[in-house]
Amino acid sequence: MGAQLRVYKRRIRSVTATKKITKAMEMIAASRVVKAQRKVAASTPYAQELTRAVTAVGTGSNTKHPLTTEADNPTRAAVLLLTSDRGLAGAFNANAIKAAEQLTERLEREGKQVDTYIVGRRGVAHYNFRERTIAETFTGFTDEPSYADAKKVAAPLIEAIQSETADGGVDELHIVYTEFVSMITQTAVGSQLLPLRLEDTATETAGKGEILPLYDFEPSAEDVLDALLPRYVESRIYNALLQSAASKHAATRRAMKSATDNAGELINTLSRLANAARQAEITQEISEIVGGASALADATAGSDN
Repeated sequence: MGAQLRVYKRRIRSVTATKKITKAMEMIAASRVVKAQRKVAASTPYAQELTRAVTAVGTGSNTKHPLTTEADNPTRAAVLLLTSDRGLAGAFNANAIKAAEQLTERLEREGKQVDTYIVGRRGVAHYNFRERTIAETFTGFTDEPSYADAKKVAAPLIEAIQSETADGGVDELHIVYTEFVSMITQTAVGSQLLPLRLEDTATETAGKGEILPLYDFEPSAEDVLDALLPRYVESRIYNALLQSAASKHAATRRAMKSATDNAGELINTLSRLANAARQAEITQEISEIVGGASALADATAGSDN
């Protein structure tokens, strides 16, 4: 019985140490998600206004440009998948990967060849394990992405959209990331970055009661769109990176809180088992003492007779 008690005490010490680690990780994630939320809030207005400006230029001109004009027969698409470099975030990465695979399947059913670009070691490991082709990977900055990181990710995508399809270019650019809705809810979403769907954007703007401004293009609408293309892609990718970072930290906080709570429940269960084992040990010792005393008393009574 003493051996069983030692096992319980050793497990309690182990789970207590784990609980301290998960609690610390929960607190770290909570502090990081607040900073990430502020960055998302700061970057979103710029991305929205830039999209609004691009929409105004696109609807105000008849210029054919990769930013606003869909190909007559699109045959190739690029999908940018945003995951994290680290795990311990519940279903965060699994949901994003699942959304990307569903998008890829839909594009392939439409007869398009899909080039996959991946941000984050978790997504890269998933695709490498399944021996799937990856066009390009980006790692090492998912927890705290900067605008420079967004430019690095956007560069090959901008080059692909500007190139001829026969030379390795693409007709469409899609992005899959995790949208930060709240501390409780984070949703994996996929959206088309290029070509920009002017009708949808204009309808959304009209729904808000806004009126697109009229612009004079100098030197030309095509030159303006050429200048706006990299900034539009970079700003949207940067905002998506920040959304994914905030979502990842929120998911980590939730997962670590659950782990901490489970560890506390396990400690309570093990403590009850240890107390029961200790009580059984004490009871057994008392029984042995009583039994020994009774045997001694019987032996003494027999010798007196």
